[in-house]
Amino acid sequence: MSEQKLFSFRNSWFSTSVGTTVAIAIASALAGLIWLPLAQPDLKLAGIWDAICSAAGIPRAPVSASVQQPDFKTSNVVLTPDTIGRKDAVSIGRGATLAQRCAICHGPQGVSDANSPNLAGQFAEVTYKELHDFKTGARVNVVMSPFAANMSDQDMKDVAAYYAYLPRVPSSKADEKVPPPPIVVTGAPMRNIPPCGSCHGELDYKAGSPWLGGQSAVYIKAQLQAFAAGARRNDISQQMRNIARHMTAEEIDQVARYYEAQP
Repeated sequence: MSEQKLFSFRNSWFSTSVGTTVAIAIASALAGLIWLPLAQPDLKLAGIWDAICSAAGIPRAPVSASVQQPDFKTSNVVLTPDTIGRKDAVSIGRGATLAQRCAICHGPQGVSDANSPNLAGQFAEVTYKELHDFKTGARVNVVMSPFAANMSDQDMKDVAAYYAYLPRVPSSKADEKVPPPPIVVTGAPMRNIPPCGSCHGELDYKAGSPWLGGQSAVYIKAQLQAFAAGARRNDISQQMRNIARHMTAEEIDQVARYYEAQP
């Protein structure tokens, strides 16, 4: 019986099997990580390293790829706790003077009878963002765009501070008996629609989301339809467009009527 060790490279059978296994492993790695990715015509890879990363499941953008910019202006407002800054008596008083020209549409006390949004008690960050978007062209309106065009950044902050200072006045159409529709309370998870109240102040508040209670149903419905159609595009990260386009016409109508009835 041979005394040669079984697991020894002096054993020709062992060394041959190990060598064959290593060769197969290297060939498989080269084929799977380099040759196969480079052989796919739909993958535009910059080189061997990109091929290896692609095969390993690590996303790497092609070197020649460029970020595609939208062909319209988007909102560039960054909302932080310091966005508005001071909301002292000087700022509010100056905002009250500037807001006199807003009264024709938004009412002398920030409550509109013309289906324009009510601004009394609105979050200052919301009013500031919308004015800023009108000024930059991220949001376009035949009335508001000319108004905002000549406003300075401080003008917009002062007007926003003034309207946030005013008390919220119940709508003439307030009716607390109107039940909240499911889309407001629970959303529609199967359509990736979160509850309206998770951003708009009923259940929680998200910075930049307007308070909707007491707003005109005509106005709310028009804005939801504009988001759904892509006519209004100043929502950050397309949040409202993604939601509105999945809402039914009945849900849009229910949301508009419910918020109009809120005090």
